[in-house]
Amino acid sequence: MDVNQPKQEHLLALKVMRLTKPTLFTNIPVTCEERDLPGNLFNQLMKDDPSTVKGAETLMLGEMLTLPQNFGNIFLGETFSSYISVHNDSNQVVKDILVKADLQTSSQRLNLSASSAAVAELKPDCCIDDVIHHEVKEIGTHILVCAVSYTTQTGEKMYFRKFFKFQVLKPLDVKTKFYNAESDLSSVTDDVFLEAQIQNITTSPMFMEKVSLEPSMMYNVAELNTVNTAGESESTFGARTYLQPMDTRQYLYCLKPKQEFAEKAGVIKGVTVIGKLDIVWKTNLGERGRLQTSQLQRMAPGYGDVRLSLETIPDTVNLEEPFDITCKITNCSSERTMDLVLEMCNTNSIHWCGVSGRQLGKLHPSSSLHLALTLLSSVQGLQSVSGLRLTDTFLKRTYEYDDIAQVCVVSSEIKQS
Repeated sequence: MDVNQPKQEHLLALKVMRLTKPTLFTNIPVTCEERDLPGNLFNQLMKDDPSTVKGAETLMLGEMLTLPQNFGNIFLGETFSSYISVHNDSNQVVKDILVKADLQTSSQRLNLSASSAAVAELKPDCCIDDVIHHEVKEIGTHILVCAVSYTTQTGEKMYFRKFFKFQVLKPLDVKTKFYNAESDLSSVTDDVFLEAQIQNITTSPMFMEKVSLEPSMMYNVAELNTVNTAGESESTFGARTYLQPMDTRQYLYCLKPKQEFAEKAGVIKGVTVIGKLDIVWKTNLGERGRLQTSQLQRMAPGYGDVRLSLETIPDTVNLEEPFDITCKITNCSSERTMDLVLEMCNTNSIHWCGVSGRQLGKLHPSSSLHLALTLLSSVQGLQSVSGLRLTDTFLKRTYEYDDIAQVCVVSSEIKQS
């Protein structure tokens, strides 16, 4: 939409044109059988048409390019380019010509002019040309404001401007889901899985050049979007990573805490900022677009004040034979010391060996202790290790830990064989 000021008699003319890539020319094939009235006329016309592909004249797609016929759509993340020309339509020499191009968005006004210096003079039938570029970072209404000021031969200062209004549309719909690797308080990992669902909401296909996750300073990231086939990594989406209109693709990433942060119990617990997605795509004849999401945030996992995790446990044990496990108990509080007592409660299948109700001593904030325990199972099969209780004597608060891990229990004869 072009909204201009009332027309005045000016010596200069301003022309603005958006620069976009051309499109492949398409034609509608009209054909018939030879026994029909036109005979072979239509087929021959298509063969003689220079826009058709030789040997494949019935294809709609031709070999020629078509220049843009309208302003077209502009999508967030693309680069808006425009050609600005100021032409001297008069027979006079015009002096001190200044051309200024601003882009007005809903939140700011940006100067896109390559130079702010005025041109000393412009002779008749001469022009001043400029090409502006801007990576679109906001959706909604944008207004390109082109202003021209100059001085006539008589010394009169003249000024006019034009407005070009256009809409910036959203090209992708991005949804994220977070999965904490831990399923309960006994988890041995702080890994976080991110699932990113990306949908193409434009009307044309996209070539997804890159979809990556830039993690925050506390995490390392591993992309889970490739598979190893014969020693080579292949994309799970195939060799051609095209995303058709309204199609959705899911990307998966695993974030692991860096070693220096993983050792600090209270640090990772409260981390909510994970990182941001960087998405790069191409459309039509290689027009590039790029989007970066804002910082992705998740709900921090609730470890509570005390965290119990397993360091070592055998996969398979003998029926009614003791086996050892190693636990790690961490004080997740950043400011409170705890005095802990360990109780071991037997279940129908798991029986703890040792003294229940023993003192573990004081555990300072963000510190850990390792504890070796012995137990046995009286039932075969896959059994859950449960029944540990930690009591903080300072607050008289008890923390229960069930389904800490699972172990396969077999008879001694089966394991020996």
